[in-house]
Amino acid sequence: MKYLIGIDDTDNLESRGTGFRARELAQHIAREPLTLISITRHQLFVDERIPYTAQNSSACILVDMPAEQLEDLTAFCRYYLERESASGSDVGLCIAPFPAVDATVQVFGQDAKEEVLTKAAALHLAENTGVYLEELRGDGGGVIGALAAVGLRATGHDGRFIWLPGIRELEGIYTAKTLYNDTGIEKILTTSEEAVLDSARINVGPWVRPILKDGAATLLVVEANTDEKYDWNIAPKEVYKRY
Repeated sequence: MKYLIGIDDTDNLESRGTGFRARELAQHIAREPLTLISITRHQLFVDERIPYTAQNSSACILVDMPAEQLEDLTAFCRYYLERESASGSDVGLCIAPFPAVDATVQVFGQDAKEEVLTKAAALHLAENTGVYLEELRGDGGGVIGALAAVGLRATGHDGRFIWLPGIRELEGIYTAKTLYNDTGIEKILTTSEEAVLDSARINVGPWVRPILKDGAATLLVVEANTDEKYDWNIAPKEVYKRY
């Protein structure tokens, strides 16, 4: 069964961010019988009333594992985050079976991108829907972002991938077919949402961050100059950051 693990507010101004912490946690849990599928970053509402550290983003880890491993997974995530999160952080942890993340949790995630939400609302919703949500450090305010990350990931239409098989090792020029075969990238589209040919040559550059679009890991590209030895470039960061 597939499970979503949402985390937020693991850092302080001097430490590495929540995205780094999510990748590190994922590497610790990625062993049989658990399979790591992906990690996504989700941008939340930026407002002076919200005590975020840098950009107010949260992270969601998607794994596949037998249901009987859930208790062990939860215990390890709790142990890791309590031990490794930065001093002064307000860590929240959310874990849910993918099918259990219903429309109310997804709407909560979408609301977290547009308005100030409360910890009480997050905890109340988690209790009513049976989603595991826990305050781990500090005032526990990270439960808002942790629940939002799970809800947003479940929509299939939010966030960008900060880990996907093969993407962090990419640099140089590849055909679209090679990217499909050798990484977790599922679609390659132009910024006008047209598919590229499997034979198309793509210069991925040093920063490959597919977005989550229509439930698929989607790479966005723009046409290269005609004098280049490839057909497409990765879309600029400004395009990806809209997601």
